[in-house]
Amino acid sequence: MDFANKLQKAVSKNNSLLCVGLDPEIEKFSKKQSIFEFNKDIILKTQKFVAAYKPNIAFYEVYGIDGLRELKRTIEFLKKQFPQIPIILDAKRADIPNTARMYAKSAFEYWQADAVTVYPHLGLDSVKPFLEYKDKLIILLIKTSNPDSGMFQNLKTGSTPYYLAMATKIAKWQYQNIGIFAGATYPTELAQLRTIFPDKIFLSAGFGAQLGKVEAAVKAGVDKDGRGVVFNASRSLIYAQDPAAAARDLRDEINKYRR
Repeated sequence: MDFANKLQKAVSKNNSLLCVGLDPEIEKFSKKQSIFEFNKDIILKTQKFVAAYKPNIAFYEVYGIDGLRELKRTIEFLKKQFPQIPIILDAKRADIPNTARMYAKSAFEYWQADAVTVYPHLGLDSVKPFLEYKDKLIILLIKTSNPDSGMFQNLKTGSTPYYLAMATKIAKWQYQNIGIFAGATYPTELAQLRTIFPDKIFLSAGFGAQLGKVEAAVKAGVDKDGRGVVFNASRSLIYAQDPAAAARDLRDEINKYRR
């Protein structure tokens, strides 16, 4: 099943546009738990309220080989127990084509992710190796959620900000499995990108710890059917006193503003 259909089914089943970021920091949870056990606990508590899970590979690489083993165990658990929920590998890859081919093979053949995040700044030839996996979603980072994202992404190319110039070019690429990342912390820019990509699947992040406003982001990000986007939250959910309640409440808040 391709990513779009898998996501659509998960959205419908759980009535959710919520993505939970599995970004464990050992210092923040019980020393009696392994990373996998922590992730498993979060998954079991939140799986009824989500449309996707998104492990960020940096939170596993930092612990070396042991951390990467815990990521593998987490993905294998999700694939076995909740195969209907898509997995987005947040790896933010970018390199020349031959190297990109290895990154793509790693994401989809070793890690078995359903989608991966990629920087498109090197041009189409650096993205093509990912796009060759037709049933996977390649999420291109256009406008990121961090406070300093505008330092370069908003630089003018003529009269147009760089992120919009890049988006306009990408909109001409003839690939169905392109997704778009736009930060929930910038709802105006998110709305602009939704206009350029009316039918693409979006990933947006910035709720919770990054202080993105739910109403503005949801109204800017959804497609004409009130879908077409998943909103990621990580720290505000996985370290909540009651992750299940936090996930349910955020899902319900997002749903209030879907058209």
